[in-house]
Amino acid sequence: MDAKYILQKLRRLYSPPKSFLNWKTPLDLLIATLLSAQCTDERVNMVTKALFKKCRTAKDYAGLPRKELEKLIHPCGTFRVKTRHIQGLCRILIERHKGKVPRTIEELTALPGVGRKTALIVLYAAFGKVEGIAVDTHVMRVSSMLGLTKEKTPEKIEKDLMKIFPRKEWGRINTLFISHGRAVCKARNRKCGQCVFGRRCLGAERYKTWNMKLET
Repeated sequence: MDAKYILQKLRRLYSPPKSFLNWKTPLDLLIATLLSAQCTDERVNMVTKALFKKCRTAKDYAGLPRKELEKLIHPCGTFRVKTRHIQGLCRILIERHKGKVPRTIEELTALPGVGRKTALIVLYAAFGKVEGIAVDTHVMRVSSMLGLTKEKTPEKIEKDLMKIFPRKEWGRINTLFISHGRAVCKARNRKCGQCVFGRRCLGAERYKTWNMKLET
């Protein structure tokens, strides 16, 4: 399958936002994306509803008692590590960036707890900058099932996808693939029989998981 065909099919099915996380400011999005590690977007959105009322600036996060922040984000898991990263990065924002979220991938990934995936999501959704393709577990799974990559690491998968899809589409790949991964191409109980790609999907042939005759 070529890139044009895949994008055409996914666009007909889904119209996802730039991010599934609720946010108003770039700092909101940065914090929410950090919290989403090993946590569902739904749970993060529940947590940030109260968190964003309490903390609106980098100074708010940096000045909040550690125990209080831990309590606020506890449902997101690994809350002690995430608290340390949040307060650490907010201190850096205050010291080096006048409290603002930087707009380069180099500056973002220099912040505690911020990897390439988080940086790419923030750059695209908050600033409209396309620097790469954010690869999470959904993107990894869908890419593999569709035969777009044989790689196993996010970095190598991203490189394969960037060769296949035009740069102007890189920002949308993440949410389109997440949408398909949540609705059909799930980690468990895949709905291959309902997949728009049918027998064109190499994964369906490989795993034989559909329950009805696939469309050609």
